[in-house]
Amino acid sequence: MSSITSEVALDLFPFLKVYKDGTLERLAGVEVLPPGLDPETNVLSKDILILPKTGVSARIYRPNLVTEPQKLPLVVYFHGGAFCAASPASLEYHTSLNKLVAEANIIALSVDYRLVPEHPLPTAYEDSWAALQWVASHKEENGNHEAWIKDYVELDEVFLTGDSSGANIAHHLALRIKESNLSYKLKIVGIGMIHPYFWGTNPIGSEVTDQFRKELVDKWWLYVCPSDKGCDDPLINPFVDGSSDLANLACDRILVIVAEKDILKERGRLYYDRLVKSGWKGKAEFMETEGEDHVFHIFRPDCAKAKSLIQRLASFFKM
Repeated sequence: MSSITSEVALDLFPFLKVYKDGTLERLAGVEVLPPGLDPETNVLSKDILILPKTGVSARIYRPNLVTEPQKLPLVVYFHGGAFCAASPASLEYHTSLNKLVAEANIIALSVDYRLVPEHPLPTAYEDSWAALQWVASHKEENGNHEAWIKDYVELDEVFLTGDSSGANIAHHLALRIKESNLSYKLKIVGIGMIHPYFWGTNPIGSEVTDQFRKELVDKWWLYVCPSDKGCDDPLINPFVDGSSDLANLACDRILVIVAEKDILKERGRLYYDRLVKSGWKGKAEFMETEGEDHVFHIFRPDCAKAKSLIQRLASFFKM
């Protein structure tokens, strides 16, 4: 937190403010909840350390009543926040994961990847990749095994899921798996992409007329990933030269969810359309929520449309 006398150098609404004295004030995802038993959903959670060397951790969730030897799908979840805000412990994400686990009857691992600017990109991707490697290690006889994964997870039913920047991470991990030996250890059944954070220099669709929000999203990305490629860096624009072929995604199914009023909607729709035409052998599904904006379900989890979104995700995991 900056001193009162320091001026704001950069206002990255709604995520954070950077002050001229170099200090940082995060505005989003700062209210946190501890793990434990959620009385509303009857879901249990606990925090676990994945990589002691880097401090990468996660919050793992399971239904309170799991009858052994019942094995459940594992959903590896990556939270949003434009790579610079929020965590699995954030009130909104903890609440959302409890509801998702209860609705879908799954085990969920919400990854606490490190944030920009303290940890510049690609740290978030590397931390998330390390979490996947750790999950895959549970197929080995010996290792640092987590009891909830060992006892309750069907390791041949793993899904990657995320919202906003978390959906972006899921996309890149699914491409990386195809190119690595992890593909022999870990089968990704599907990816749930909620309001994916993809972008580009040249505006499309509503980005052309909504100049205010176009500039806002530009500013987010240029802050978290300063480079000469700008908003056409392959990390944020999956369609530019140098990007991996979508046909190489290592999964059988993808569900792309967008919101009608979201400035990122056009990119999500484009991603779905390009994927379908890419030669990828899987099954792609698309869902658009009318009348709603970016990650509305995180901020209003009890509204009817948020419940519908969670139900659609839950059915995706069960198919």
